[in-house]
Amino acid sequence: MSSDAGTDRRVVVGADRDVVVSVVAMRLVEMLTELVEQKDPVHVSLTGGGAGIGVLAEIAAHPAAQRLPWDRVHFWWSDERFVAHDDDERNEKQARVALLDALPVPAANIHAIAASDEVGSAEDAAAAYAEELARFPSPGTGAQLAWPSFDVCLLGVGPDAHVASLFPDRAEISITDAAAVAVHDSPKPPPVRVTLTRPVINASRHVWLVLTGAEKASALGLALAGASYQSVPVAGAKGRESTVFFVDVDAAAEVPEDLIDPD
Repeated sequence: MSSDAGTDRRVVVGADRDVVVSVVAMRLVEMLTELVEQKDPVHVSLTGGGAGIGVLAEIAAHPAAQRLPWDRVHFWWSDERFVAHDDDERNEKQARVALLDALPVPAANIHAIAASDEVGSAEDAAAAYAEELARFPSPGTGAQLAWPSFDVCLLGVGPDAHVASLFPDRAEISITDAAAVAVHDSPKPPPVRVTLTRPVINASRHVWLVLTGAEKASALGLALAGASYQSVPVAGAKGRESTVFFVDVDAAAEVPEDLIDPD
């Protein structure tokens, strides 16, 4: 366990991908159970990818999930592929199939990024999402932020250390004057995307990053070593209260023993 700029950073290691996904799902259900008793609304930012969607499927199967007052929970996305609304590549569609369609969540609580057949461009989708975020402002340092402070922000991490659609050595990783931006010529297909920016992600109370597989070990090692976020975007993702890396044994290959959460 270590501290970074006042933020608790921990690494939780599971035996394999299935264990990691199960642990994240269990902890998220537990946290939501606590949060809905403390505040209304609760804001959660979802992610795509195999592990991210696997977490949602595990939540759907959790016995406590149906008992939660989902009308108090608002769902957002850290990024989205700018494709048609019914495209299987779309994070929103995958999340609905895995979890959201099975829950009594009011439609107004699901804040999806506009699809390519709903608006004219990724820039339009980003601008519309920024407006939606601004409907739920949160207190900031000396001013009110034009976006919610997510209670939990789930993020996947790519082998190249990208988070959301913030890729290494690209302009989007350094943008601080917008809540959401368009991404063109993404190094990972599909090429056009919309992503939240670092200030929005880092306004989250808790940032949970899910990494599995040996190909993620280098990204995790660099992040924990304090690499530059311009070249290693995952190094710049930090929650205001905690940052937790949920990883499997293979991804943890380069993690110092003293950073691993014994629990």
